[in-house]
Amino acid sequence: MSDNVVAPEIAAGALPGTPTGVAPGSGSGVHGHLGFLKNNLRDYGMLMSLFAIMLFFEFMTGGTLLRPLNLTNLVLQNSYIVIMALGMLLVIVSGHIDLSVGSVAGFVGAAAAVMMVNYHLNFIPATILCLALGGLIGAAQGYWIAYFKIPSFIVTLAGMLVFKGLALALLQGQSVGPFSLIFQKLSSGFIPEILPNTGRHYPTSVLIGVIIALGLVYMQTRTRTRQKRHGMDVEPTVLFTIKNAVLFGVMVYLTTLIASHRGLPNVLVIMMILIAIYAFLTARTTIGRQIYAVGGNVRAAKLSGIKTERLTFLTFVNMGMLAALAGLVFAARLNTATPKAGQGFELDVIAACYIGGASAYGGVGKVAGAVIGAFIMGVMNNGMSILGIGIDYQQVLKGLVLLGAVCIDVYNQKR
Repeated sequence: MSDNVVAPEIAAGALPGTPTGVAPGSGSGVHGHLGFLKNNLRDYGMLMSLFAIMLFFEFMTGGTLLRPLNLTNLVLQNSYIVIMALGMLLVIVSGHIDLSVGSVAGFVGAAAAVMMVNYHLNFIPATILCLALGGLIGAAQGYWIAYFKIPSFIVTLAGMLVFKGLALALLQGQSVGPFSLIFQKLSSGFIPEILPNTGRHYPTSVLIGVIIALGLVYMQTRTRTRQKRHGMDVEPTVLFTIKNAVLFGVMVYLTTLIASHRGLPNVLVIMMILIAIYAFLTARTTIGRQIYAVGGNVRAAKLSGIKTERLTFLTFVNMGMLAALAGLVFAARLNTATPKAGQGFELDVIAACYIGGASAYGGVGKVAGAVIGAFIMGVMNNGMSILGIGIDYQQVLKGLVLLGAVCIDVYNQKR
């Protein structure tokens, strides 16, 4: 955990590129533009890396990567990683780690299968019980970490083994399924179309994509205006305009491509709602800023009156519930619960956060960065699979990317 006190501005802004304490006077002129890019190279680098990786695999796969069907599959394949990355970001920012998320997701998926398939429980109460189970698991682990000061690495490593074994015992070593058609729609369903179908695209889905893109641009503009009003040096106008124009264009383009298949997946809408909630939580609420303060310097945060134990406890409760939701999404997508479900998820989730700019020392990280990191991992997995690269070399390349992201973090800390 870092001993540097982290300013609340770290959490400001829902997207990379939002200034976090740029020196006054750096926001105008060529030198101001270059200075801003240098100070925020980590944020802009994430976006540029994602675009570069997508363009590379689009070229290498002969245009397969950005085909509507493949984009839809890309969203479905990475939905549970993005969902868990939102919770893992708060855990990492607070200065901890959770190695049990994959096992918890698999265990909750197994519990859902037993309730819905074996005991024919309706999917609504079963879903509520599963989310409560995830929260209870997070509370049990968070209690030992927050109040008994046992390192999170040890507690969650034990949790990973415990819940992996419990999932195996619950399923008795066999797959359980299938689920009801309604529950399957959680992951494999698409939003209903209200507007008339044009024959090629689903207009309701395209409209939702345009509204979301406009909403993100509006939030960025409002954040910049608020920072300027409070005397903070803001992102240069030219860079701000270019970034948001590109963001809007790319989002509308990708939404149009996805909508040309079968419309927007239900899980994508769930992801967008969660991303908006957690972006607001980290940037605009007291509890969000307190989490960053705890990760930056827990002793200083405690002396300032922050209830550090309670915050740590709540971050693990939140992580447990999101892991449970991811387990439900994954089970619905497979239409079965298997003893190996969730295996290795924790590695992709943690890697997504670190690649997205979260600091291994705590106190630093953004929601948008974690989401971008998750999709960088997803695009790499998808692109390498299309190219026929074996799982062995895929693991090697992902490991090198993770190591590079942590090395950049250490370099920034020393600088």
